[in-house]
Amino acid sequence: MAETPRGEDAVLVAVQSAVAERPGVLPAARALSHFGEHSLGWLAVAALGAWLVPARRRQYATAGVGAFAAHAAAVLIKRIVRRARPHHPAIAVNVGTPSRLSFPSAHATSTAAAAVLLARPTGLPLPALLVPPMALSRLVLGVHYPSDVVAGVAVGTAVAGVVARAAEVLEGGSR
Repeated sequence: MAETPRGEDAVLVAVQSAVAERPGVLPAARALSHFGEHSLGWLAVAALGAWLVPARRRQYATAGVGAFAAHAAAVLIKRIVRRARPHHPAIAVNVGTPSRLSFPSAHATSTAAAAVLLARPTGLPLPALLVPPMALSRLVLGVHYPSDVVAGVAVGTAVAGVVARAAEVLEGGSR
């Protein structure tokens, strides 16, 4: 008989039980997973914005740099922490992953950075619109613990702040 899930495993099982069975949820979560893989979707959005809105090109470029830097930071932290992904038998893993490392969620990290930085040129509340679905998708897919996602959002937000400040300093120096 399988051990009853506890702690974050129990939270994942509860999230999957409450959300994953609804129509369209798993395909949407998988689509978000593919979009966010290696921050490539956010890099494409930043490049498209820079191309379509030349007046805001630097801000879009900064968003791309921030998304990539956040992803790189998450990968570095994963290699230091080396926390394994969820593996309790009650947790359904609904997508493949490029590594067995879990902390922090690189998807949550790059999405938080991209959302914060893309909010500048668009004027939209992107952190509130983009981060929760990506964060929830990582739980629905069973590839991250809740603390992985929370840490990813925190790291991504911090990286966005550093990148935005560096862009301001560089822009001030180029005038």
